[in-house]
Amino acid sequence: MKAIQIDRYGGPEELHYRDVPEPKAAAGQILIEVHAASVNPGDIKVRKGLRPEFLQDGGFPHTMGRDFSGVVLEAGAGVSDFKIGDAVFGILAHGKEGAQAERIAISAELATLKPVALSHAEAVSVALTGLTALYAVEDSAAVKKGETILIHGGSGGIGTFAIQYCKSVGAKVYTTASARKHEYVKKLGADVAIDYHTQDFTKLVPPCDIVIDMFGGDEQMRSLGVLKSGGRIVSIAPSVSAIQGVRADITVLRPMVARDRKHVERIAELVANGSVRPPPITRMKMSEARAAHELMESGKLQGKIVYEVKPEK
Repeated sequence: MKAIQIDRYGGPEELHYRDVPEPKAAAGQILIEVHAASVNPGDIKVRKGLRPEFLQDGGFPHTMGRDFSGVVLEAGAGVSDFKIGDAVFGILAHGKEGAQAERIAISAELATLKPVALSHAEAVSVALTGLTALYAVEDSAAVKKGETILIHGGSGGIGTFAIQYCKSVGAKVYTTASARKHEYVKKLGADVAIDYHTQDFTKLVPPCDIVIDMFGGDEQMRSLGVLKSGGRIVSIAPSVSAIQGVRADITVLRPMVARDRKHVERIAELVANGSVRPPPITRMKMSEARAAHELMESGKLQGKIVYEVKPEK
């Protein structure tokens, strides 16, 4: 079977589309024929060596990818909740990769039945980014009707999901995005879009109940200044140590994003009931992995890149 692998850290030229051994379903696992796998910002970090923890199991060569959508080919001993032919989607266990392959074997507990109304590409486009966003806005921030929220990076995968979720519960949403993506984020539901290149968000947003921080650093620190007393800042950035204790009247939250079926089912529910729509999808082949990474790093991507591992009819 084919997969996308790296043999060492580096640029997009280190991505290789090649033959690899086929997996087998062990006890408690299902073997999945992958129809679609997404490209995430984390893939870039893994390729560059910024997330070495993802290579602890076997080092190089390393198969890329964290989320998938496909069809069950085989169920291992003890698996009773899926049968051969079921269409499923999901995210690999934390710290694991390997979804950018024609087949994967995973714990059955990590898979969820794919909504019939969604294509495999649409399902995987909201998997990992949706999971992270859901932990941030629903579990951690507990967004409520009437609250005012600032979402940094609203045009990214997590931001796209977060904007739509917050609007669905009746919040007022401000977001930062480059000027050329303002129309896009407003279509998602953002009330006000701020160009982070030319505008100072601290002067343009009213006192906020919640800030969703994607990037950390100076932006994270300056975000404290727009929060109401009693407000919450939820950070998906690598660290919140710099802002802990700076303001005693706010709550600093960092979501612990676990992999579980309950949250993936919740994503499916939100998409099925229309609260969240899949993002625009750029469909590519796994053999085009280098071009996919170049596009993601160019800053020109709007929406999500999805590898059509097995193109849908």
